[in-house]
Amino acid sequence: MRNDSDIRKDVLEHLEFEPSLEASSIGVAVHSGVVTLTGHVTSYAQKRSAEEAAGRVRGVKAIAQDIEVRLASDKKRSDDEIAERAVRILDWNDSVPASQIKVKVERGWVTLSGDVNWRFQKEAADAAVNRLSGVVGVSNEIVIKPLVKSGDIREKIERALHRQAALGARELSVEVDGDRVILGGRVDSWHERNLANQTAWSVPGVKTVIDRLSVA
Repeated sequence: MRNDSDIRKDVLEHLEFEPSLEASSIGVAVHSGVVTLTGHVTSYAQKRSAEEAAGRVRGVKAIAQDIEVRLASDKKRSDDEIAERAVRILDWNDSVPASQIKVKVERGWVTLSGDVNWRFQKEAADAAVNRLSGVVGVSNEIVIKPLVKSGDIREKIERALHRQAALGARELSVEVDGDRVILGGRVDSWHERNLANQTAWSVPGVKTVIDRLSVA
């Protein structure tokens, strides 16, 4: 098992090599494999990038995200302007059924609601708005209402997991109850844990994924 000092060193190096980040403004603490990120960045997209960079480090079991988004005065936008731009960018995105999504903005925080048929549509909507200037956070409350109800969801997920080079050798369990999936077993890193979740979500008919994976 890797010690906290080595994990912290690797997280700091990953942040330094992330071109979208000003790593000197981000603090890193590690306790029993749990990484706490502090400090400030100038956009919500950078906050997400910092979390993703930390999650790629081997030995990270969980991430506590305490980074604050501090907008420069010339980048601040009114809520009405942010909402208008969010609606427009969703309408331009071919992956997003914009007519099914509602946008609410309060003090720079965007809340997305409505329903879509696929997980990738929910993620595409989130990714589109979190890059907008003036956005300090995103709450994605979009509900997935799949058109496909497949009786072999478990088999499809197990095959998809096996195809992943990083997961194929892992002994992971997959339980399916209707459109709800429960993942169990052990993985080697936070990155592998996220990969397993993303793989389960990619299968048509999945509406909920319960993560019971443990990071070794």
